[in-house]
Amino acid sequence: MIEALDNELFFSSASLWEVLIKRGLGRDDFKVDARLLRRGLLDNGYSELPIGSEHVVAIENLPAIHKDPFDRLLVAQAWVEPMILLTDDDTLGGYGDFIEVV
Repeated sequence: MIEALDNELFFSSASLWEVLIKRGLGRDDFKVDARLLRRGLLDNGYSELPIGSEHVVAIENLPAIHKDPFDRLLVAQAWVEPMILLTDDDTLGGYGDFIEVV
């Protein structure tokens, strides 16, 4: 899906926010610099999906399948837009057909 030229690729500003928070907490699995990550994504043709109030209020309608607030926001964004969310988190696959576990 990522390599298909007819697909438009997005990254969520929620993902950058998560990296900043978890890197600030000293988590070993979040060592990437969010500014460099953002620049790399933009330089490689990704568009940024900002967090909107419609995304935030949609979280209330999600079943409590996943507890992580960042992941729930990503799910809400995919549902509202609508778009496919690619993830390696098997738990998120329970939200529906708009989640693709890779």
